[in-house]
Amino acid sequence: MVPQKMMSRRELLAAAGGLAAAGLAQGQTDPAPASPVAIARCRAYDGTFDDALSASLDKIGGIGSLVKGKTVALKLNLTGNITRYPNRPELPYRNNPYTVLSVTRQLARAGAARIRLIESFFPAKQDLELWARYGLDVNAINNVGCKVEWENVQNMGQAKQYTRMKVPWGGYIFPAFDLNHSFADCDVYASLSKLKHHWLAGVTMTLKNNFGNTPCSLYGGDCGPDGNEDPKGERGPVCHNGTATPPKGVPQELNRESPREPGYRIPRIVTDLTGVRPVDLTIVDGVESIRGGEGVWNQGVSLIKPGILLVGRNPVCTDAVCMAVMGYDPRAERGTKPFLRGNNTLRLAEAVGIGTTDLSRIEVAGLSVKEAYCDYGPGATG
Repeated sequence: MVPQKMMSRRELLAAAGGLAAAGLAQGQTDPAPASPVAIARCRAYDGTFDDALSASLDKIGGIGSLVKGKTVALKLNLTGNITRYPNRPELPYRNNPYTVLSVTRQLARAGAARIRLIESFFPAKQDLELWARYGLDVNAINNVGCKVEWENVQNMGQAKQYTRMKVPWGGYIFPAFDLNHSFADCDVYASLSKLKHHWLAGVTMTLKNNFGNTPCSLYGGDCGPDGNEDPKGERGPVCHNGTATPPKGVPQELNRESPREPGYRIPRIVTDLTGVRPVDLTIVDGVESIRGGEGVWNQGVSLIKPGILLVGRNPVCTDAVCMAVMGYDPRAERGTKPFLRGNNTLRLAEAVGIGTTDLSRIEVAGLSVKEAYCDYGPGATG
């Protein structure tokens, strides 16, 4: 049996953040919430990034009231097993180290009491030098002015049990997830992602950044019937393809007869994960990125330099504006660019009330979509 604790009703409702209520039903008819998104011009990872980030945060109302005196979990995007895919500066598909330092500084200056940096990677250990492999300046981040913690959420981490977090509307694929404690033990959940394509999900910004929240110890290919605190297998069998199940005692799929197809499953699991721990602050780095896929393992990826930064409070709204900037319709259906192989996660999230994809309802501050536009092409076609 995998050790886990249940969130109380109060904790669950608090974690649901911007969602209407824990009983929100799929297919709800009330308009999904709209929230402002700021776009800033930024072409370098230096002091100009700090300025752009600060100005953008001000344009969405500031973050002092959001983070002051609070514990902030900052989800990074360090995608790709670094032992297989070392850093490639010429193809910047992971977080740039400077952006991580800049965001933590901003959070500390705004009064955060504690910042916990979270990401899932191999090996599933808590050594600080493992974070340094990604070029992160661990010492500088540890000295931003408030308490800083680091948690590899690939397994149980520094807790003694997992936390069970329920999907407020019941779930598309899973009704609940057993996750590392970090997703529940925070007052604010922030996401720092990149502006890029995804081979299966079409795009990967704020929403898709949540896919890595599932610990491979329970949702990896070698999790086994009892869980595996030293996982080496990735999420393909359990999450992408559905050919394997999570360990006994962990919430199982709602319907094992649903399609065993990644383009169907990934967008729905991402939406379920966004429901269990809504994103309170979204930061999308479009200074430099790649197009044609999410990483160097995708054939045909190439460097792109949009020279922008996008910031918001609602993950769907922010990703909708991101898509418009990339030249896409955020309401596009599967089979149209960029959703060439999978369903539109934004539409799935909108359907359960997380946020709107209707650009006419989203206030854009700073640069306009037209001013920030950068043609990303048809999608991951390589």
